[in-house]
Amino acid sequence: MAVMEQAFAPEFGEAWNRRQVSDALLMPNTRYGLITSEGQPNVRTLDTVAGFFLSRSILDEEELLLFAISPAFRRRGLGHALLARFIDSARSTGMKRLFLEMRDGNPAGILYSSHGFRAVGRRPNYYRTPAGITLDAISHALDL
Repeated sequence: MAVMEQAFAPEFGEAWNRRQVSDALLMPNTRYGLITSEGQPNVRTLDTVAGFFLSRSILDEEELLLFAISPAFRRRGLGHALLARFIDSARSTGMKRLFLEMRDGNPAGILYSSHGFRAVGRRPNYYRTPAGITLDAISHALDL
């Protein structure tokens, strides 16, 4: 939750609360991954968690629900490493297609496109910021 609070800008209202994350983790076929500040996938008690992903699969498709790297650890390749691990693990479990959705203009789009995700749809005015501004959602997919 600390990474989420740091990573998601409050003006967009994208961060989930603890209850939303807990509820998602209780759903079948939901999984998560962590990365330490040193780029390790396994977090030990004293390690600093630098980022995470949360995803959900249905049949042979998986959706990336949340993905975040703490601002203090950006520009170190951790986002690339974590996203590559997500993609590789999805492939190894038999997933055929990955999806994600983000607000139009989100700078994370550069990371996703560098790993092969392509825009496949737009939902006009899908997101509403706490200030009441509406933003389009862009759906992305990656065929494995």
